[in-house]
Amino acid sequence: MSLGRLRDHAEAMLDVIALDLETPQTAIEQTEKSKGLGDDRRIAATAAAEHGSGRAEVGFTVVEMVAEFRALRATVVRLWTSSMTHDAKFGQRELDDLIRFNEAIDQAIAESLARYTHDIDETRERFLAILGHDLRNPLGAIGTSAGFLLDVGGLTPEQTTLVQGIESAGERMGRLIADLLDLALSRLGDGLPIRRARLDLTTTIRDVVTEIKASYPHATIECELNGDLTGDWDRARLAQALTNLLGNAVQHGDAKAPITITARGGGEAVSITVHNQGPPIAPERLQHLFEGMNGHVSDRRDRRHLGLGLYIVDKIVEGHGGTIDVQSAADSGTTFIVHLPRSAPELHSVRATQPGLAHEAHPSR
Repeated sequence: MSLGRLRDHAEAMLDVIALDLETPQTAIEQTEKSKGLGDDRRIAATAAAEHGSGRAEVGFTVVEMVAEFRALRATVVRLWTSSMTHDAKFGQRELDDLIRFNEAIDQAIAESLARYTHDIDETRERFLAILGHDLRNPLGAIGTSAGFLLDVGGLTPEQTTLVQGIESAGERMGRLIADLLDLALSRLGDGLPIRRARLDLTTTIRDVVTEIKASYPHATIECELNGDLTGDWDRARLAQALTNLLGNAVQHGDAKAPITITARGGGEAVSITVHNQGPPIAPERLQHLFEGMNGHVSDRRDRRHLGLGLYIVDKIVEGHGGTIDVQSAADSGTTFIVHLPRSAPELHSVRATQPGLAHEAHPSR
């Protein structure tokens, strides 16, 4: 950016700060201001707020924007101290001025960050609206049209294959959009919505297995269900998680070996394992497997399949107050282990709507 654009609001902000320094302030007002309880102009059209809006628009990060205020603070303090005469004494008045100046800078930072965050949130909402509505509508039309052509019939074998490919690709795009929406919600602070209801996992697991077999006719999936598999869970979310786990097992496992999904109920929890034979996951990638698009995966194909899908699985399990882990070795294959409590402890129910709280999903990682 040019020097002029970098200094776009500096003069106006310094004028506000100078006025603040000249305005009498009681001890109570100072205390309230330090706690953010003073004059609430953080979203108003102040110079600092406009600065935050402009920085959000041009793509500054929060760190970069705060660095500007740090530079402004350091520059003013340096110029002020250098302007003092050599024999001048630093007394209580100078100390008070310095404290008031830092308070004013902090107020400007708060105003700027508030507007910056507000504008970023609005951008996020527009992004989610486009992703969730504007893209799904034409995608739905494509799927409906492809299904209609297949139902009407009269197509040549080659045409049927092409239309089936269109329908299948549309379904995959729909699942990808859903995963991206979940990624946006979890990364931008909203978390994945978990709607609990009484559920028997027996039916859910069998439905997911049937769906995977329809999508991958060549795959052999064995299912073993034992014990009481009922609990208070979100059926759609758990079906999404199990679909991702089984889909990964099919895509990355040995095509000649069966995939097994096992569910066991006991006590206050249910455990679900998904196992496949095939090449193991490299040890250096295991610790980053659930980090989504921040995972340290160099291969783009692996990033797509082992990154986003498993990140969503992790967040779904976390939202239910459960844990997920993985074991992978050349001789024993790869196994994902999910433990789900039958009901939601108070902490986990809060954590499902406030993802900023402590992450407890991976005690062994």
